[in-house]
Amino acid sequence: MIRIGITGGIGSGKTYVCQLLQKRGIPVYHCDDEAKLLMTQSPLIRERLIQLLGTEAYMGQELNKPLIAAYLFSDEHHAAKVNAIVHPVVKRDFQQWTERQTAPIVAQECALLFETGFQDTVDVTVEVYAPLSLRLQRAIQRDQATPEQIQARMAQQMDEEEKRQRADICILNDGTADLEEQIEHMLNELNNGTTTTIK
Repeated sequence: MIRIGITGGIGSGKTYVCQLLQKRGIPVYHCDDEAKLLMTQSPLIRERLIQLLGTEAYMGQELNKPLIAAYLFSDEHHAAKVNAIVHPVVKRDFQQWTERQTAPIVAQECALLFETGFQDTVDVTVEVYAPLSLRLQRAIQRDQATPEQIQARMAQQMDEEEKRQRADICILNDGTADLEEQIEHMLNELNNGTTTTIK
């Protein structure tokens, strides 16, 4: 089994690329979605968040999202504390998920693949890349947000050029390059065991 990690900045189109992979029969693990579920369902995360924030961290069985958000934004170091609780559980969950799969290739969608060290959980890293101006335009339309709000979120992520250099494979999603063709080429290389670096 080959595990590929799909990453990319806000508005890059990584989720769309994952949808195209799923259409080809490739299972995709969505880190952000699973992390949200695990923050509610994992007894270990629940126990440690209560240790960190008190019993108010949960309202019954549900996560107290306003409290978590206030904690995260009150200090730049707080995110690291929450991540140290959540990320190891997500990594284990991904490993268990891959063990249940039978496909020769599986994918993980992770916006912060390099920032969180999740590149260590996959065999090949893939950056979905688009120019900044295009990513900003897409994100504003998709999220109904202001340019300032999107730029603030982008500032919290690793520079796209650095991601592009670190990734094994780069898929260009600038509206002119053929995504289907790039994905097909990548999968052929992976299946043939000839992939080194496709930039």
